[in-house]
Amino acid sequence: MSAFRCDLLRGQFDLTWSLFEYHMARLEPEDFLWEPAPLCWTVRADADGTWVADRADTEPEPVPIPTIGWLTWHIGWWWSVSIDHARGQVPRERTDVVWPGEGSVAMEWLRVLRGDWLGVLDRLTGIDLDATAPVPWQNDPSYTVAHMVARVNSELMKNVAEIGQLRLLRAASAQANG
Repeated sequence: MSAFRCDLLRGQFDLTWSLFEYHMARLEPEDFLWEPAPLCWTVRADADGTWVADRADTEPEPVPIPTIGWLTWHIGWWWSVSIDHARGQVPRERTDVVWPGEGSVAMEWLRVLRGDWLGVLDRLTGIDLDATAPVPWQNDPSYTVAHMVARVNSELMKNVAEIGQLRLLRAASAQANG
């Protein structure tokens, strides 16, 4: 059963990543910071040029629409932390995960993280998927390694869909206005 679940989780990830590759190949640098509405979360360069993501300790109402830049930072942040947990390392602080910038540098950063995540997935066959996951935010002993992997895959799927939708909206609005 464990090998089947490992294959299922890996297949779920591979399908999602292939959709991400489809959108990444079509992204333009200008897509990353495009704001589709007045209320947006994005990434902004601070005084020394470091990109800082908009955020709040509690989710605001209404929820801001994220830019593609913010979404790629968000993927990088939670993926980095999940990889740290899966490797048994102390997870990085959110502020330690810095977006590298728009365009190909953001995509290369995520491809490197993908390689790291594949390393985690490749080790799953030797891991008890029913063991308690090494992520402290759940505080639930029934939250298993399988749950953690499925959650990371689902979060990626959600963010990829959002990136794809924003890319399509920007392209459609450019055609309508141009």
